Amino acid sequence: MHVRVIFLPQVTQRKLYPWTALVLLTTLNFLNYIDRSVLFAVQPMVQKEFHISNTQVGALTTVFLICYMIAAPFVGPLADRYSRKLIIVVGAIFWSGLTLLTAVTHTYSELLLRHTLVGIGEATFVTIAPTFVADLFSEERRGRILGIFYLAIPVGTAAGYLLGGKLGPVHGWRFPFYVAAAPGFLVALAFLFVPEPERGRSDLLEETRERGTIAGLARNPAFWTATLGMAMMTFALGGLQVWMPTFLSQSRGYSLKSANETFGAIIVIDGIVASLAGGWLGDRLLRRYRSAYYSVSAVSMALGVPVMIVALFTKGPAMLPGIAIAAFLLLFNTAPLNAALINSVGAHIRATAISVNIFIIHALGDVPSPVLMGYVADKRSLQTAFIGPVVAMVLSSALLFYGMRFAPAAGTDKEKQPGAPEMSAG
Repeated sequence: MHVRVIFLPQVTQRKLYPWTALVLLTTLNFLNYIDRSVLFAVQPMVQKEFHISNTQVGALTTVFLICYMIAAPFVGPLADRYSRKLIIVVGAIFWSGLTLLTAVTHTYSELLLRHTLVGIGEATFVTIAPTFVADLFSEERRGRILGIFYLAIPVGTAAGYLLGGKLGPVHGWRFPFYVAAAPGFLVALAFLFVPEPERGRSDLLEETRERGTIAGLARNPAFWTATLGMAMMTFALGGLQVWMPTFLSQSRGYSLKSANETFGAIIVIDGIVASLAGGWLGDRLLRRYRSAYYSVSAVSMALGVPVMIVALFTKGPAMLPGIAIAAFLLLFNTAPLNAALINSVGAHIRATAISVNIFIIHALGDVPSPVLMGYVADKRSLQTAFIGPVVAMVLSSALLFYGMRFAPAAGTDKEKQPGAPEMSAG
């Protein structure tokens, strides 16, 4: 009896540990996306106070993405050598602190600097957190687990709009930033008490030169097809997020308020359901096909192409359902495609690989797509500009279909239970 009293709490702690860490990381990711989107909700108030142009307002997001994109490749190698937990905590406190410093931001230049530096802080989290999650759960469960982790994208984005939209007009545009910042400190400090998992403790695949070295990464087709496929998906999604409300307003007769609310609701609902469903289906099919994560993403992207064309180039009752279905099929890729990326490389270079991935998907994806679509809209029409995302979806699907042949063979190991891992103090 005495042995059982001691043993059961240990088993319970081991089983709860991965889920506790996942909840804290997902919460930080949620706060991360709130911080990004609060600005979008209060932009008119910022513009009015600082007397700045639309171009200057847009530059706030542009410099954030560029800084975030450039910082990631520097963070990745550090995370592969040093404590990921410590870097995550320091980074979370850093960007939460910068968000709080909005209180003393009284010029456009100060706000621009603040938003630029936030990109560095968020790069430390987004680059590292998926590698931490990967070491908590085995390869064949990562689609579902990443589906939970990436729920933070649509939910956090919507919460940022809601927070800014409700509190900004009443208390001033700075107040929502204070509310967004405070929880980040608390969650970061709580994460200090989470043990850091041993790198690769849930991996069953062999770390070959191609999968386990920086030099081999350049010759890793599983990584590159997943990354380039994700870049094209990001191009399409980034363009839709920026221009769809304007399209509905200018080309389809919606008020701007109604267009934002309608498309925002589509993204939130689609994002939640698609993230969970895509991860679940990818994991289920992975038991039978090693290329499941690639094939799920490739097929959903291919199915989205004709739906997108119908939605954007018709004016009848099929338009809104078509936009909703096309967005769902795009977001369906979030979990399986990130799982494919994580499984394509070994644990000891995973953060570096993700940092390279972040640089490429933004450099080829949502950094150029809004500008290119705006250029086409100026020269022809906004409707014509949406041909860009459609072409990107075709390219993404083709790349992922090609990548299926390179998918690593994920398996199971009865001796390695994801609920009872070895842990290092970190």
